[in-house]
Amino acid sequence: MRISLFITCYNDTLFPETGKAVVRVLERLGHEVEFRSAQTCCGQMHCNTGYASEAVAIMRHFVRVLDGAEVICIPSSSCVAMIREHYPKMADETGDAALRRQIDELLPRVFEFSELLVDRLGVTDVGAYYPHTVTLHTPCHALRSLHVRDQPMALLRSVRGLQLINLPRDDECCGFGGTFAVKNADVSVAMLAEKIESIRETKAEVCAATDNSCLMHIGGGLHRQQTGVRCVHLAEILAAEAPAAMPSGLPRGISDNSRRPGGVPNAAAALGCPWGPAASAEKPRAR
Repeated sequence: MRISLFITCYNDTLFPETGKAVVRVLERLGHEVEFRSAQTCCGQMHCNTGYASEAVAIMRHFVRVLDGAEVICIPSSSCVAMIREHYPKMADETGDAALRRQIDELLPRVFEFSELLVDRLGVTDVGAYYPHTVTLHTPCHALRSLHVRDQPMALLRSVRGLQLINLPRDDECCGFGGTFAVKNADVSVAMLAEKIESIRETKAEVCAATDNSCLMHIGGGLHRQQTGVRCVHLAEILAAEAPAAMPSGLPRGISDNSRRPGGVPNAAAALGCPWGPAASAEKPRAR
């Protein structure tokens, strides 16, 4: 299967390791991964903060760029929820019937990463090895909008060496909510404190999730409290292999010269990104 990766803007900028992990997992399963370099953002931040016309322009761009893709994989439940829940309404508000038809044709091919693996590809064991204790935070968009809860759990239970510890009160929000954390900082911090208490109860080494936005928020709180608990995206856990099985160099299918599949710019194949907390310490090569 040819799978198109929509990396999302914040993963592209801050967490390129997640995109690299998605590529590794899908290629390990025998699929071809493409990256359409004109992609930008899903428009969620614009939509949530009242910039409707800007959000519509971004939606139109998304539809144009991903037109014809066989399957679209997105390692972010909040972005998938934006596309599924808001794109049809936004298209209707424009009065553009052709745009609405394009969106209706596109939506069945859009999947959150764990949803793609379990529901579309029928896979739970991806050959991962991760010898750590892990607890899983389920983001609100995954739980309430996409109903993606069991899929990440099934994938983690199939990882060799991993001990999965259930998170108490796992249906509670971490308090991030994008711009909510900025506009309602006091409430956000209070919610985060309760989430951190739940994570600490598990005594897990790692907190996993399907969204780096939640993990960024949770990770900040865990770090300030010096808990020693790390936050890791689900894709990065699933990409991990036993040391003897780990390939050297760049993932298969990625050009060392362009650092992008197909010779196009790709943060997921990264692909030389010198920024962000998960970026490689290696200095970018001269072009």
